[in-house]
Amino acid sequence: MPARSETPPPAAARRRAMQGALVGVALVWGSTFVLVKESTARVPVYSFNTLRFSLAAAVVTAFCVPGLRRLGRDGLARGAVLGLFLFGGYAFQTVGLQYTEASKAAFITGTFVVLVPLLSAVLLRRPPAPAALAGALLALAGLALLSLVGSFVPAYGDVLVLGCAVSFAAHIVGLGAWAPRYDPLPLTAVQLAVAGVLHGAVALVGDVGSGAFDVDGQVVFVILFTALLASAAGFWIQTAAQRVLPPTRTAITLTMEPVFAGVFGYLLLGERLGARGWAGCGLILAGMLLAELRAAADAGSDPVLPADPTPAAAAATAGPSAGRAAPWSPPPRPPAPPTGARRRR
Repeated sequence: MPARSETPPPAAARRRAMQGALVGVALVWGSTFVLVKESTARVPVYSFNTLRFSLAAAVVTAFCVPGLRRLGRDGLARGAVLGLFLFGGYAFQTVGLQYTEASKAAFITGTFVVLVPLLSAVLLRRPPAPAALAGALLALAGLALLSLVGSFVPAYGDVLVLGCAVSFAAHIVGLGAWAPRYDPLPLTAVQLAVAGVLHGAVALVGDVGSGAFDVDGQVVFVILFTALLASAAGFWIQTAAQRVLPPTRTAITLTMEPVFAGVFGYLLLGERLGARGWAGCGLILAGMLLAELRAAADAGSDPVLPADPTPAAAAATAGPSAGRAAPWSPPPRPPAPPTGARRRR
């Protein structure tokens, strides 16, 4: 019997590489908590997010103008819906933080890790693998230890922040359904542009005349950092990763964000997590590892379905380019398919 090769198949290696990239995104997003907290004390939040997302959209668009034309109406519409979810997540969180504690808001936001498999099962008819669901519950328990202090009594702000969690969960589930069908770069550009326009509309109503604009070099640096790394690169990587990663694994991986936020808070602000906080971090990591046990079974009970070979999708994925996920190619069809055969959607 020939020796068994230890080299992982290309699909598995690609999934691991994209999950590693998502961990990098969570690291960058975790670092922004400290930076944004100080900057939004000088610039109103919606104005800050308008600059952040608009600049990110402009940079991404500069690299994918032909790709935007190939998205077609369906691709533009779906990108706009994803941008609406993105805006909803940031808007609900921003307003909700005014009426609840930051620790509770962090935990409620993190409940997207269990909302994602529920929405996937209901909307996409993709029940998560048992290991993935167990990993999500472990990550949720870790978030509770990491974020909650004292008793949990729901308040008005908690309901608003729950809207944030639902929006972020819908964004992840939407990407799981649509990212495999389109070029990730133009799809990212549409999401960022819509989020920037919607934040700008709110800023015109709420921020103009507030007088709270104190822009200096540090604020400019934070805007550039969040626009280029956290938004342009971060959401492009997430969009590309969800071409091969199912929504539940994506959600579990992104729960590393508060872990990295705690690390940066310790390094930059001298904040201490304590034994309970580190135990929460350990549970989040355990949830990720548990979900990884089913990496080879992703094509089974928690799959990323292939794209429909529509003309728009075929055009959008034509011609691989550097830095982009390789386009999905539909398998050849038999010349005479059996009667009554159905294509899995």
